[in-house]
Amino acid sequence: MSIRVLIVDHQEQIRRLVRAFLLSEFGFRVCGEAVDGYEAIMKAQLLKPDLIVLEVAIPRLNGVEAAPKLRKLLPKTPIILFTLHGDLLQGCDISEIGVDAVVAKQDGISSLGDSVHTLLPLAHHLKVPPLAGRTR
Repeated sequence: MSIRVLIVDHQEQIRRLVRAFLLSEFGFRVCGEAVDGYEAIMKAQLLKPDLIVLEVAIPRLNGVEAAPKLRKLLPKTPIILFTLHGDLLQGCDISEIGVDAVVAKQDGISSLGDSVHTLLPLAHHLKVPPLAGRTR
């Protein structure tokens, strides 16, 4: 069984990068993508992902406003803020807004992987083996 991920970011290149990283590093499947907070809530309700990667600076309903609504919908689903604006949350209790981790994009995609390992400790056991070398 593969972990299903919802990626929420208004920048397509970031969504593409996160998708490729989570697939290659963990074998996760992206079940949906959203570009704003309202779309994130709608897709989360419909798709019921196992993990949500959320940007703060998204249109219409930002990540800080969307996170508590996502938490209420899916109380057991980890939510990682993957953002350039993590400094805005310094001094905040992120659990109060429904977020499990904040990862600065400036720290690189491997930092996102570290948070995934922390929040989903069995994730490294779920990695899909590479196609090369498989026998039928």
